[in-house]
Amino acid sequence: MTADLAMMPAHELVKLFKTRKASPVEATKAALARIDAFNGQLNAFQHLDPDTAMRQARASEKRWKKGGKRLSDIDGVPITIKDMVLTKGMPTRMGSLATDPDGPFNVDAPVAQRLREAGTVLLGKTTSPEYGWKGVTDSKLYGATHNPWKIGRTPGGSSGGGTAAEAVGMGNLAIGTDGAGSVRIPCSFSGIFGLKPTQARVPLWPVSAQGTLSHIGPMTRTVRDAAMMMNVIARPDPRDPYGRPDDAEDYLKGLDKGVKGLRIAYSPHLGFVEREKIDRDVAVAVEQAVKVFKTLGAKIVEDSPDFMGMDPRKVLNAHWQSNVAVLLNNFSPEKRELMDPGLVKAAEYGANLGQEAVVTAIHQRQTISAIMNQFMAKYDLLLTPTMPMTAFAVNENAAWGGDGVDIGWTPFTLTFNLTRQPAATIPCGLDREGMPIGLQIVSGHAKDALVLRAAAAYESVRPIPAPPMAHQI
Repeated sequence: MTADLAMMPAHELVKLFKTRKASPVEATKAALARIDAFNGQLNAFQHLDPDTAMRQARASEKRWKKGGKRLSDIDGVPITIKDMVLTKGMPTRMGSLATDPDGPFNVDAPVAQRLREAGTVLLGKTTSPEYGWKGVTDSKLYGATHNPWKIGRTPGGSSGGGTAAEAVGMGNLAIGTDGAGSVRIPCSFSGIFGLKPTQARVPLWPVSAQGTLSHIGPMTRTVRDAAMMMNVIARPDPRDPYGRPDDAEDYLKGLDKGVKGLRIAYSPHLGFVEREKIDRDVAVAVEQAVKVFKTLGAKIVEDSPDFMGMDPRKVLNAHWQSNVAVLLNNFSPEKRELMDPGLVKAAEYGANLGQEAVVTAIHQRQTISAIMNQFMAKYDLLLTPTMPMTAFAVNENAAWGGDGVDIGWTPFTLTFNLTRQPAATIPCGLDREGMPIGLQIVSGHAKDALVLRAAAAYESVRPIPAPPMAHQI
């Protein structure tokens, strides 16, 4: 039983807590056992605190034994948090040698605070590239994180430590951040579910260098677990300058309503992605996934937005490179010498963009967002590939031999950071080498619950598989 607890969905785990067939202490021990077994190969954690985790688990166990005294529906569930998220009592290094290893680490970001208030068991912090700057997970500080489906492949990034851990049960839940796809890229590559909520639906603080491109969301092995997390973390916090009012949404309510009668657009290329850049295995798997929605009763129309010649890749690059330039202005030349050369190069690009290019990108972002608003007025949902390819080798900064400074290799994800819409990824198959493929599900602003509902409908007939490594214990 104990070995099974680590791979058990959180919503099933808490049922065992309630009936006292299992306890938070047992679940935490199971997660820690998997960390001992797998982290040496995967390198998914930058910090572990087993003693504190066990103290939290024992406290949760007492609450469950009292009956009805639990702090939330995920009280006692082991969870991991990305290194980009401030967590009291745990080092937040942003994946960087240039940050102070001695802290102070004395404050929780809103999402960490909510999870602590909910009684979750915080196992530790997961790896990230330096300041989350690229869509893979390696850094000078921690080295490379590996994909649980195949050692030697990247899990994606920048939340790759969290997805690698989640896929093999080194935690039952995980938190990631997403500035151009950093939840959805690694969830797609690592074969789990991930949600980038509507921007500011989950409050973000401190203010990110990437501004309103930045989002924070759940990474899980089931859709229901993500909905449970959203009920905890999607609450307002005055520290978020873009914070949304509390909408009192119950993300579990209506989760099982299905997609019958929904109007769904399917866009295999989103109107601007070159077809030759989309791997054939990806295209076929996504097309088959779309057919599943049709069999579930959805009304499918192949359609794409018309961005009128604007390329979201170029718009995103201008935003993030100029933002990185401002971020690195806070570091001395000596500190910059410690940083990833690719991050420094991106900052140099950003510093040389010029005012006109940056302002043009701002205006184009607004126009692209308006176009997507009008497009989504015709449809309930939009389906696209999550990534044009599957996981490639570790220690490469980007697909196709890129240097990572151009983030255009992840066009399907970055578009919805620009528009701030909710977007999720769910596994929809494997390529010829056995690596996961992701389907992206998008909806209009504040329709996060609808995205979860659609993902749950798909999952009901295509359950999310675990990597072979997960069964090696």
